[in-house]
Amino acid sequence: MGLRAGPLEDLGVTVDNPSADFWTGKRVLVTGHTGFKGGWLTLWLAQLGADVWGVALAPKTKPNLFEAAGIERHCQHTVVDILNRQALWDSICEARPEIVFHLAAQPLVRESYQHPVETYATNVLGTVHVLEAARQVGTVRAIVNVTTDKCYENREWVWGYREDEPMGGHDPYSSSKGCSELVTSAYRRSFMREANIALASARAGNVIGGGDWATDRLIPDLLRAIAKGDPALIRYPQAIRPWQHVLEPLSGYLTLARRLYEDGQAFAEAWNFSPAEEDARPVHWIADYLTRAWGEEAGWVQDGGNHPHEATYLKLDSSKARARLGWRPRWSLPVALDRIVAWHRACLDGADLAATCLAQIREYASGEAGI
Repeated sequence: MGLRAGPLEDLGVTVDNPSADFWTGKRVLVTGHTGFKGGWLTLWLAQLGADVWGVALAPKTKPNLFEAAGIERHCQHTVVDILNRQALWDSICEARPEIVFHLAAQPLVRESYQHPVETYATNVLGTVHVLEAARQVGTVRAIVNVTTDKCYENREWVWGYREDEPMGGHDPYSSSKGCSELVTSAYRRSFMREANIALASARAGNVIGGGDWATDRLIPDLLRAIAKGDPALIRYPQAIRPWQHVLEPLSGYLTLARRLYEDGQAFAEAWNFSPAEEDARPVHWIADYLTRAWGEEAGWVQDGGNHPHEATYLKLDSSKARARLGWRPRWSLPVALDRIVAWHRACLDGADLAATCLAQIREYASGEAGI
C-alpha cells in the first residue's frame, strides 16, 4: 500500500472548484484508479481535499497514466482484483469509504471478443462484489457505478439514447455493461434503499484525453502511429461516436456523487453524460483533426482487414443531467483534441505530468477556453 504525499498544491497548481468544501476530508474509494479515467478522477479528488483510497489491478500498459503522473503518491493505493471477494472486502473495510466510484472494468470491445469469460466475470460479478461489500461495510452513503454508452440496445438511431431505453449490446463488452446496469438496478431496489445508500449508474460517451495508452482505441492508436512516423490504421472511419474529454464525464460523476450524498434516493438512478450534439463526429473527422493539429506529416489510412462488429452510429441524450443536475459539457471537441496534443507534447518534453493534468483540470473547472 502506498502512502499519500502532501497536498497537490505542492505541485504549484490549484483548482478553483465550488465543490471543494464538500469534498474536503471525505473518504472516497475509487475502483480502477490505475486506469485512464480512474487516474484523472483520483488526481481531481485528491486536489479537492478528499481522502482517496484506490483498489485496482496493476496498470495494463507501458507507459500508463498511473505511473507517468505518479498517482500513487496521492492516494492510498492497493492492488486488488475485484474478483477476489475476500481481498476486496478487506480493502473496503480498511478504507471505510463514504462515497464509492466504481470504475474497475475490462473496458475494451475487441478484447472482449478475445476474452469473453473474463470480460463478463470482471464487469458483472466484479460489480456484484463491489456493491455487496459497499452495502455491508456500514459507512457508504453514495455509490456511482460507471458503465458506458454502449450498454444500450443499439438500433443505429440518429437521435440520442435516453436513460430509460432498453439495455443490450452486440459484443461481450457492451453486453456485460448492460448486465452491470441490471445488477445496479436490482441492488438499488433490493438492498440499497433500505440501507440508506444512494446508488446511481453513469453512462458516458467515447472518453478521450492525455495519458490514454490503451490498445485498440482511436486516439492512442493515432498517437502511437505518429510517434513511429507511420500512417495510423483506422478500422471504421465512418463510425460516429459521442466524443468528449475525460474531464467532462468526471465532472458529471463528481456532481452526481455529491447529490447522492446530500439528497439520497432522489438521484439514485441512471444518468447520461454526453457531449454537445455537434461533437458526435465520425472517426475520420477525429483522425483528420488530430493529425493536422500534431503536424509533422502525420496521417492515416483505412485498415482494410476483417474486424469484429462495432456499432456504426451511437449518441446519448443527457438532457436529464442538464435539467436536474445542472451539468453541461464545457469543452468543444476541437478544444478537447487540442488539450490532448498539448498533454502528449508535454509528455515528450519531460514535463511533470501530474502538474500537467492539474493545469488542465484548473482550466476546465474555471470555464476557460469554453465551448
